[in-house]
Amino acid sequence: MPHFSPVHVHGGRQRLRRLLRHRRRAMAAGLAVTAAALVAAGPRDAGPRDAERVRQRERPAAVAAPAQAAALVTAPVRIADAETVRLLHRGDRVDVVASDGSASRVVAAGARVTEVPEPQEGAARSATEAGALVVLSVPRATAARLAGAGASMRLAVTLC
Repeated sequence: MPHFSPVHVHGGRQRLRRLLRHRRRAMAAGLAVTAAALVAAGPRDAGPRDAERVRQRERPAAVAAPAQAAALVTAPVRIADAETVRLLHRGDRVDVVASDGSASRVVAAGARVTEVPEPQEGAARSATEAGALVVLSVPRATAARLAGAGASMRLAVTLC
């Protein structure tokens, strides 16, 4: 085996420093791109529902929970389109729209679905023609409006 002189690597520290410098640049570039994306997205406009959510978050939980629980009641509502009700699940948020043929209005906004009863087997055809039942959790005043609108108008739901 021939004799080799020892190998000395020159500039090892400079290469290490250059590698670290490039990592810093890559990190800085990534942060700059993220900041630009956040600025481009811009602030969201807070609508009335968003403002209410912010106000509820600011309240202490011990004060907000009992007051909110006491104010909500369950209201059974017959929706004109039975197929739409089949799309609903417990916990969904819906807007209830009442229509008399010439005009329509929102009767309940952001109501929570608490139950979607299954139609009975013998009444499947009549339920399709007459609509389907859904149980909503709404404030007491809204429940009264829903009952009044359901007696004289056709009701529909939209998912929130």
